[in-house]
Amino acid sequence: MSGADVTFHAGALPATLVEVDLDGWRAEATRRQARGENLLALVGSDERDRQAGYAVVAAYLSPDGLALVRVQRAAEGPWLPSLAGTYACAGRLERALRDLVGIRIVGEAVDTRPWLRHAAWADDAHPLRREPMPAPSEDSERYPFVRVEGDGVHEIAVGPVHAGIIEPGHFRFSVVGEKVLRLEQRLGYVHKGIERRFTELPLAQGHRLAARVSGDSAVAYSWAYCMALESIAGCRPSPRALALRAFALERERIANHLGDLGALGNDAGFAFGLAQFSRLKETLLRVNGVLAGQRYWLDQVVPGGVAFDLDDNACATVIEQSRELADEVQGLRAIYGDHAGVQDRFVACGVIGTELARRLGVLGLPARASGIAFDLRADLPAPPYDTLAVQRAGHADGDVAARVSVRFDEVLESLRVCAVIAESLPGGALREPVARPEAHALGVGLVEGWRGPVYVHLEAGADGGIRRCHPHDPSWQNWPALEHAVIGNIVPDFPLINKSLNLSYSGQDL
Repeated sequence: MSGADVTFHAGALPATLVEVDLDGWRAEATRRQARGENLLALVGSDERDRQAGYAVVAAYLSPDGLALVRVQRAAEGPWLPSLAGTYACAGRLERALRDLVGIRIVGEAVDTRPWLRHAAWADDAHPLRREPMPAPSEDSERYPFVRVEGDGVHEIAVGPVHAGIIEPGHFRFSVVGEKVLRLEQRLGYVHKGIERRFTELPLAQGHRLAARVSGDSAVAYSWAYCMALESIAGCRPSPRALALRAFALERERIANHLGDLGALGNDAGFAFGLAQFSRLKETLLRVNGVLAGQRYWLDQVVPGGVAFDLDDNACATVIEQSRELADEVQGLRAIYGDHAGVQDRFVACGVIGTELARRLGVLGLPARASGIAFDLRADLPAPPYDTLAVQRAGHADGDVAARVSVRFDEVLESLRVCAVIAESLPGGALREPVARPEAHALGVGLVEGWRGPVYVHLEAGADGGIRRCHPHDPSWQNWPALEHAVIGNIVPDFPLINKSLNLSYSGQDL
């Protein structure tokens, strides 16, 4: 399907592209919200070099697949009506769109505060416009946090620099005693110009940058990028390559869930849990190193296929380790469930109810823990998941205990999937050639990472380069839910609630 000089390709992914005018922009959002579709991403691009002003694409996700809605705006004074009244998650997406591309957002109660401008960018600086960035500003503006006032109310400011080895983010708590009345986040401190950097790379190398958008989701991002590239290049990886990609993705999911389950035990005062799950994660990573030469698989998913293989001995090792880990995880699950102190901290803590999760557009693991049963591997299964029969995890309570339960279920299911792949690894080439796509070909990739759906929007440029690439993390949708989840809880519960979501700073602060 084509429109406005962009040729759209989706490969095996069910996806459509619709061109709309300004009225249709809001109408499509209203219609899709009424149908229960999620707003997945907003992608803006500077098209003035093609005499087309600016373009913005809204990506919507439903059980039927992806729908892209594209609108064009004038070269002078570009603006768009806000979708935040229809989709709560649009607010931050629109603020980033304004900062990066310079498209003004219009509507009632629009949040006009900067998202990424941390007092260093000039007023007319927009990194994703085609002209060079103006010189930095020396202005030291104060960010206008929302203040809560009343008897006994005070503020606790945490970050952006933290005591632990974590990424920077500022959290402003309004509290009475230890009870949290409001939390406001300010993120964007690890903005690193990733989207601009993509435009300086050839298409054949973009997967390496994609793998580094959020290092704990390297396989998910590089697969989503390769899926987008392969769709516009007409490349179909072999069954063996796809099976190995799924294997790598599930190993990534297991490693992150094991780490989080240990950290959650530690935050509940149960250091035994941290020690045991850290041991299991280390065991998994050591086998990763043997299988592919890397503990974390940053460059194992490549255009056209994969850069590693499993021989018979490796498959036997995977099958045995999957069985052993499943037995140990089951045992630790019973210990967590029977420990009164741990359950006292987990149950009814940091609740995100189903209705709130729907209103905020929560995605991925926290959505499944809040009664919204959707997992791309089970609900939109692209090869090889169409043959793996993944069992979707889910829970209805929406608290820390529910998110822990979903993690346990997903670890066990991913171990099963890895064993199945190792037992019946199909044949085929590890890597197929990838032809150079035509300029302005648009492709998309969508993969269920361990946090939720990872989306890549990719447009080819001239001479094999990247014209535009937007990698999208589900943390965009889920960070606002943390602000709601902590309300009514006490301050010492915040680390536990935060870790139960474990959202990415880097994946959002592109």
